[in-house]
Amino acid sequence: QVQLVESGGGLVQPGGSLKLSCVVSTSISNIDYVGWYRQAPGKSRECVAHISSEGNTNYVTAVKGRFTVSRDVARNTVFLQMNYLRPEDTAVYSCIAVTGRVYWGQGTQVTVSS
Repeated sequence: QVQLVESGGGLVQPGGSLKLSCVVSTSISNIDYVGWYRQAPGKSRECVAHISSEGNTNYVTAVKGRFTVSRDVARNTVFLQMNYLRPEDTAVYSCIAVTGRVYWGQGTQVTVSS
């Protein structure tokens, strides 16, 4: 069983930044992918970004150039640095770990509003 705990969400003005953290209960070097999904009210859930066990990253087009996914292997933590936030980035952001099975965190709310 893999547990994931997110933190770092909150309210930010358009153009601002937030950094989300996802602490994983096992070594992330042994996990195929750790990533971030988001779901806005009335919309489907989408994968925002993920990082592989080799450190390769991938992003959805809407966040390229604004969001950066990274990791601290020693701390079993994956981060999502979000810059130049827009109102359309408002959503619940959830951490996901894929290693044969799929594990989800509880989610953290990000609200971008003036």
